[in-house]
Amino acid sequence: MAKAVELTPLGVASLALLAEEPMHPYEMYQLLMARHEDRLVKVRPGTLYHAMGRLEENGLVEATGTEREGNRPERTTYRITDAGHEALDARLQAMLSTPVNEYPQFPHAIAEAHHLPRGVVMDLLEQRVVALVADLDFLIRAEAAVTAKSLERKFWIDITYQQAMRRTEIAWIRDLLQELGTGHLPWDEPRPTPPELPHTPKESLGKRS
Repeated sequence: MAKAVELTPLGVASLALLAEEPMHPYEMYQLLMARHEDRLVKVRPGTLYHAMGRLEENGLVEATGTEREGNRPERTTYRITDAGHEALDARLQAMLSTPVNEYPQFPHAIAEAHHLPRGVVMDLLEQRVVALVADLDFLIRAEAAVTAKSLERKFWIDITYQQAMRRTEIAWIRDLLQELGTGHLPWDEPRPTPPELPHTPKESLGKRS
């Protein structure tokens, strides 16, 4: 009987792959990398094998056999169980329907950016735009790569979602930079750092002249 378990992002990705067909963990890892899903979940071969062990313990997957190629270690093939299908469906429904505040760093940084001088903020935001544009270029190339492989779009719609998010953030930052540059957004310069007090040697403390 399957135990109630909270699926991790890697657990969701693993069950989703096995819902397509039985696979061994290394095959799953290769497929995740080919679909660029390593941008969505932290995955390494070792962590994937560990995740499969946890899923098997909880009755969500089961081994169907092992195989060996040459001198390579044995590879165990897994399939998803009925309980695994139910757990996957329930988790996906919750993830799709319910917004969750994941406490991203950038909105927090923007909320506190007024503590920095206007020029510093503008320089940092321009650096961020450069990085976002490079990331967007990578996502565009990734879309071209999976399209060239004739991979069904349902397997990589997350790539176009990420593209849309990058474009939106780039546009928002550029608008903010324009407001800061023109002075349309008032920006009080932070108070100057108070000067350091003169250092008094310890040996002089308590002595009278």
